[in-house]
Amino acid sequence: MSATQQGLDGRLAWVTGGGTGIGRATAQWLARAGATVAISGRRIEELEKTAAELGAQGLKIVVARADVSDPASVAEAHAAIVAGHGPVSVLVCAAGTNVPNRSWKKLAPEGFAKVVQINLAGVANAVLATLPGMRAAGTGTIVVVSSFAGWAYKDFPGVAYSASKAALDPLVQSLNDEEGPHGIRACHFCPGEVATPILKTRPVPPSDEEVARMLRTADIADAIGYVVTAPPHVCLAEVVIAPTWNRFYIGGEDLKRRA
Repeated sequence: MSATQQGLDGRLAWVTGGGTGIGRATAQWLARAGATVAISGRRIEELEKTAAELGAQGLKIVVARADVSDPASVAEAHAAIVAGHGPVSVLVCAAGTNVPNRSWKKLAPEGFAKVVQINLAGVANAVLATLPGMRAAGTGTIVVVSSFAGWAYKDFPGVAYSASKAALDPLVQSLNDEEGPHGIRACHFCPGEVATPILKTRPVPPSDEEVARMLRTADIADAIGYVVTAPPHVCLAEVVIAPTWNRFYIGGEDLKRRA
């Protein structure tokens, strides 16, 4: 355990999208740092599998199924978490999605709505459920996992994804503006390409060689871990992390615009 992985004993963290990918790696990091970690997602099988695997490592993981696009589902999950484990002091919003048909020529209204409901409204739903408890405690850290595409425009992530992620910047800024005086800090966390299963949903998935150059979920978890464990007077309002071989700049065969 690194020096930064300290100080979370007795604290409760909630990770949406915690069953796989970035969410799973972050849940593992936070639990190793001593937190009890509640993981949420739509697929209960994935959540229970992750909880069992991390629990076998001696980590404190609890499952609370939630569809972040549904405010009632999020509120129900939050109520169950708090009833069983006390107030949430760390919220990591890692649930996210995209659709294969991404350009204006191919995008359907249903696809746009789905992406926005999960990537943007899903964050707002989790934040709204969690904020009252953080205000009452006078402390709290919120990490919103956005994207490099939410920080700098590029065409290949698509219309819905880029728009939903870019909207997270003012969402986070408003949290720091309004809630900073209550001891609450928020981070707009913008990773470049990460080797996760969501890559398979791309119109043309990247090659194994390209995936090998990308960030790992453990890299993301380490960076989020610092955001969460930084001294209370420190707010990392925005973090941009990318692979050195950054295809947002370099490009790639699978990223070329196609008709």
